[in-house]
Amino acid sequence: MKITRRNFTVAMLAACAASAALPGFVKAQDGKAIAILFDSLQSPFWVTSFAVLKEKAAAAGWTPLEAISNLDDSKQFEQVQSMLQRQVDGIIIVQTDSNAVIPAIREANKAGVPMVHFNRPPAKSDAKSVAIQADNKEIMKSTVQALVDIAKAKGGKYQAAILIGDLGDQNAVQRRDGFFEVVEQYKDMIEVVARISTEWNADKAFADLTNALQANPGINFLVTSSDFLIPQIRQALTVAGKWKKSNEEGHVLFAGFDGDEGQYQALSEGYMDVGGVQDLFFEADLAINAIKKIRAGEQVDALLLDPGFVLTQATLEADRDRSWGYTVWKAQN
Repeated sequence: MKITRRNFTVAMLAACAASAALPGFVKAQDGKAIAILFDSLQSPFWVTSFAVLKEKAAAAGWTPLEAISNLDDSKQFEQVQSMLQRQVDGIIIVQTDSNAVIPAIREANKAGVPMVHFNRPPAKSDAKSVAIQADNKEIMKSTVQALVDIAKAKGGKYQAAILIGDLGDQNAVQRRDGFFEVVEQYKDMIEVVARISTEWNADKAFADLTNALQANPGINFLVTSSDFLIPQIRQALTVAGKWKKSNEEGHVLFAGFDGDEGQYQALSEGYMDVGGVQDLFFEADLAINAIKKIRAGEQVDALLLDPGFVLTQATLEADRDRSWGYTVWKAQN
């Protein structure tokens, strides 16, 4: 499966058309159809997910029907109802609110149409659906352990900082917990001197990391809970004179999480040491296959986890084709 620059252009044009019209649908073709309903395309991860899901749906013999709700729960509920009226074979959905989506799940249940949540599980209820999610804690544990292994090989003591996401987001909580579960095993080597709460805000991340570097100039071990903060991390480390490649004196051991194109570029250029990657292509397969299995009468677990994988400078060339961020980077370069 290969995404090209053209795929991204088509995805964005379709999304714009979908969000400009009510109820926001791309016209269906004849034959079987599957609904792909996103709340937005606000990041490369969601743009890539949208394109990959459409291609995999088409490869499975379905016409993908697209809709973007623009973060409007009521609009998305209407889109679900309209898709059910079109008698789609299944719905893959990215909702904004985990509770607000429950009435939509119940509508799908009444119609006997499988619903799969992509990367955002719904709140607990008696409504039946399937959720696909990255195993955030385990991916972060593997990522941090790989960074610790590099630190052990280099020797010495380390002052660590972690950029934590919005703790109202379970993904952020799980990533934070994965970090601490590993570093607490190495207290003789690693001291966590800065816990930076970013609230998923880039400006806050830059300001608070800058302050942390000023207060703790010995920071030499850094982990971010999301790769979208890499530009701010680069800026803060540059100001502190610490944005160095791994083979340069003063390099800060650096790990990221998500697997976007910024992660791939930072790894390939030698500024980042380790990257935890959500296996988007695997997650898309899980979503498509869940609908197939439910329609065939098979039992499917309510939560299907993506174990992800870890990239390092040493494994980058061999494993980069598995990385969705490399796919984005390649399309842009």
